[in-house]
Amino acid sequence: MIKVEGISKQFKLYRSPADRLKEIVYRRKYHKDFVALDNISFEVKNGETLGIIGQNGAGKSTLLKILSGIVIPDSGTIKVDGKVTGLLELGTGFNAEMTGLENIYMNGTLIGMTKDEIGQKKQAIIDFSELGDFINEPIKTYSSGMTMRLAFSIAIHADPTCFLVDEALSVGDAYFQQKCMRKIQEFRAGGGSIVFVSHDMNAVKTLCDAAIMLDHGIITVAGSPKEVVDYYNNCILKKLHQGDQDDIKIEQINKQGWGVHSDLKSECVEVIAFRILSEKGNEINTIISEENIILDLKFKAHSTLQGPHFGFMVRNKYGQVIFETSSWWLGMKSFPVEANTIIHAQFFMNFPLMPGDYSFSLGIADKELGQGVYNDYLLMLHDLIILHVLKSENATGYSGVFNMKPTISLLEDII
Repeated sequence: MIKVEGISKQFKLYRSPADRLKEIVYRRKYHKDFVALDNISFEVKNGETLGIIGQNGAGKSTLLKILSGIVIPDSGTIKVDGKVTGLLELGTGFNAEMTGLENIYMNGTLIGMTKDEIGQKKQAIIDFSELGDFINEPIKTYSSGMTMRLAFSIAIHADPTCFLVDEALSVGDAYFQQKCMRKIQEFRAGGGSIVFVSHDMNAVKTLCDAAIMLDHGIITVAGSPKEVVDYYNNCILKKLHQGDQDDIKIEQINKQGWGVHSDLKSECVEVIAFRILSEKGNEINTIISEENIILDLKFKAHSTLQGPHFGFMVRNKYGQVIFETSSWWLGMKSFPVEANTIIHAQFFMNFPLMPGDYSFSLGIADKELGQGVYNDYLLMLHDLIILHVLKSENATGYSGVFNMKPTISLLEDII
């Protein structure tokens, strides 16, 4: 368990090294105060994972360095039941001139392991990192992925009670990333606490039990991963649109249900209807897995649009993006739209997903720059529709996300 109460950290920013000396000699202020963290408080219980998100410079890395003991806070307290280790900035605690094996002993000592403990776990660390003979080569010959392998292996084998994970994990190859994720899940299942910092919103929603968003050193929102990520995405889109988009409350959107949403609008567009229809055109919110559906969209332009495009996103109950597409990706050419024009479009699709609840989100954009990139996001509304998918009696046995409908044949007779 880790408990943080009232953590604050301020740094002095100097324009040049000479200003530091001037400040001492002349006893005048030659620096600017930068508040990295301001009165941060949260708690992570045993077996829980806390996700921390925010834009660059929000204070995420500073917070992890304080939790790991690298940086001392100006005020506040931290209570930890046991040892804290983690994977922060790549290469932290390593000596590039020393071999991987030598760095196991040095880095292990820095994070609180005894020499005997390192000796007992040395082979397990090497085996997990899969570095082979490279373990006897200097770190300076390693790629970033190899360095990450060794750093993660040492940290996770130190038997911590709280594990810190930063973006350094993203430099590894896909195979080792999955291996690390499985190890992290095992660590959490064993009662370990995790603080997870990432720009991968799907990973935050999948791995974390709770989340907080940092902005300029303060916690702007805290709650479930889905709520915090949706709030973060809305803030980003609002910033891209320079404040044109209305301040849409997540709680309001989630309670809207599905069907007509005449109040969901920005200054440029207004959503009149966003609903799911059966093949016969009836409005529905429940289907049998693998049935065909029609996603019906109707919106009104309140101002002239140069070339609007629109799309939708399907997410499962964990907030993972299962599918996403847009009119641009589907090959529809853009066209100018005059003010007060109503656009009515329909997406036709099959829905072969596993039984469960799925949400549909809507996005509308304008001013295409090419390759599906826009400089004017008009509206992004999360989880407007919830579709309940029931099991099909005719479906073959499978598990996972969706039915790929495989067939099987035996190529040789078995005697």
